[in-house]
Amino acid sequence: MSDPIAYLNGTYLPLSEARISVLDRGFLFGDGVYEVIPAYGGTPFRLGQHLQRLENSLQAIRMEPPLDRNQWRIILQRLLHGNGDQAVYLQITRGTAPKRDHAFPASPQATVVAWATPIANTPPQPARAITHPDIRWQWCHIKAITLLANVLMRQQAVDEGCQEAILVRDDMVTEGAASNVFALIEGTLVTPAKGPHLLPGITRDLILELATANDIPYEERNLSAAELASASEIWLSSSTRELVPVVELDHQPVSDGEPGPLWQRMYDIFQHYKRSLATAR
Repeated sequence: MSDPIAYLNGTYLPLSEARISVLDRGFLFGDGVYEVIPAYGGTPFRLGQHLQRLENSLQAIRMEPPLDRNQWRIILQRLLHGNGDQAVYLQITRGTAPKRDHAFPASPQATVVAWATPIANTPPQPARAITHPDIRWQWCHIKAITLLANVLMRQQAVDEGCQEAILVRDDMVTEGAASNVFALIEGTLVTPAKGPHLLPGITRDLILELATANDIPYEERNLSAAELASASEIWLSSSTRELVPVVELDHQPVSDGEPGPLWQRMYDIFQHYKRSLATAR
């Protein structure tokens, strides 16, 4: 695989040559935010929504956007080479400071880095998941780069032969370590409502839009761990994995241990939606 081109503070260069200072606050404190933007056929997917979420995250950590939306679009166009499916990783930190100090520097200069990597355009493999106490902080709606808790919980899932950890706080499901969660409860699709304990997923919102357009009943509400354990279907959603069926939870099969019929219907609807966007270009 060739070395992708990265954007770093106004310069384009091979990713393997990109460097930041050890005094960067992202490196020292995890003081920054990020976004992952999929692109199909060279066109960013739901770019306006991704940039809005990026701006919301920056506002929440008291940073001004270092670039405007048109500048972001120009950068993405430069990074998205060819017509294959790709994902752009975009990270912004509060930059470097003369000394290591928890307080914000007086005149911060943001560090901005981005690059694109291919997305495998294949149907998702059914996933196994565990539930895990949600050990993260209270502002999970910020797409912050401080992801150590997520890393540890995902690794616990991997150690148990699974692909994802579904997080539970006060006996209520919040989200996955790197995904949003849906459960089919007595014929209704349920997903936890937005709030400070989960990231407002772009793909999550699209699934709800598609459910509305296709007369699939759904609710955004509290989802208990007990309801999740008895759900007839469980799904995970994210920008790069799109929509993944969970066939095993805590080492027990979900229903018959196969992807459910509603997941298959929604997956087909999702893929049709993507194709319609390509046709409209």
